[in-house]
Amino acid sequence: MRVLLMTYGSRGDVEPVTGLAVALRKLGAEALVCAPPDEEFAKLLAGAGVEHVPFGPSVRELVTGATPPSPARAFQLAPELVAAHFDTVAPAAEGCDALVATGLMPAGARSVTEKLGIRYVFACFHTVGLPSSHRPPAQRPGRPNPPGVTDNKALWDLDAERVNALYGEALNTHRAAIGLPPVDNVRDHVFTDRPWLAADPVLGRWQEMTDLDLVQTGAWTLPDERPLPDELLAFLEAGEPPVYVGFGSMPMRGSTDLAEVAVQAVRAQGRRVLVGRGWADLAPADDRDDCFAVGEVNHQALFRRVAAVVHHGGAGTTTTAAQAGAPQVVVPQIVDQPHWASRVADLGIGAAHDGPAPTVESLSAALAVALDPGTRTRASAVAASMRTDGAAVAAQLLLDEISREPRPVSA
Repeated sequence: MRVLLMTYGSRGDVEPVTGLAVALRKLGAEALVCAPPDEEFAKLLAGAGVEHVPFGPSVRELVTGATPPSPARAFQLAPELVAAHFDTVAPAAEGCDALVATGLMPAGARSVTEKLGIRYVFACFHTVGLPSSHRPPAQRPGRPNPPGVTDNKALWDLDAERVNALYGEALNTHRAAIGLPPVDNVRDHVFTDRPWLAADPVLGRWQEMTDLDLVQTGAWTLPDERPLPDELLAFLEAGEPPVYVGFGSMPMRGSTDLAEVAVQAVRAQGRRVLVGRGWADLAPADDRDDCFAVGEVNHQALFRRVAAVVHHGGAGTTTTAAQAGAPQVVVPQIVDQPHWASRVADLGIGAAHDGPAPTVESLSAALAVALDPGTRTRASAVAASMRTDGAAVAAQLLLDEISREPRPVSA
């Protein structure tokens, strides 16, 4: 069997599908991945032995460029990504038995599978964008809801209209070109009635978060066997476990002197500091020997050796820290990150920072919660209850579904 996996997003979107590709390969299937062309994603996939089909523009350039992402840029990007589904994803999907789509609204992926007559699965790593009668949609920056509109159904209808405005015209133009009928509701067409949720059942509870019937597989973890660099090991072994501070793919534009703030806050708790550079390009504020900076390293190994992890609340980082039993401070920025911050606080395995721009005082206060011995005890207990087989579960489920269903005739 041959499966195409596709995603558009940051490392938190690419690494899980790489993990699924590796799990599929272990079961004897072929798997390739359509993902952004960024060098770090190409290296990640190559290191796992997975074929990479570059898809769309560079995500890092989009996120960290001189001009911050804006609603106007979103209306330019959406048609570009729709076109890429038909120009790049469709040829890659030929000869495949299924296509699994995730990441930023994969409008066009299901159309590819309709034309080729292969199985389509939409997967997500959180429930924030899924329609629900229990809660309103997450607020979109720059696009406030009309005054007085508070009914959840009305708000989700507005959300569907916004998605249609972004993707609808481009999608239906491309569908017409290959002989497919138009789509009235792009969002629901993409999501299907039964999407997959690649999140741990303990950390990523979804009941009452959506009206859709989710299939929860567990988080898709890519095992990382890389050793930690010698210089980092030397720092770790030179004293008590440090606090790791890193914000992954977040540029952290709204925080002034973030590295200095973080270092001072950690030092205020009497701890050493390990700074993850990330896309914000953080660096130590001074050359004292209680602070060390690292680039992209094995978080699965590192987080087992730190006192706490301060991060942005991406699904992948939150899961990795939780699996390692590391207390967390989540400083949420966008989309699903406030949700993960709340889960960390609700489980008692860390603190949710109030707001996206920490000060020395606010971050130090959150760290005091995370560094409390009781938090470490609860984090260890939660770690012991979490699953690590999500990618294997999803791979087996996908192959079983392909085997059970006869391949339809191509349109």
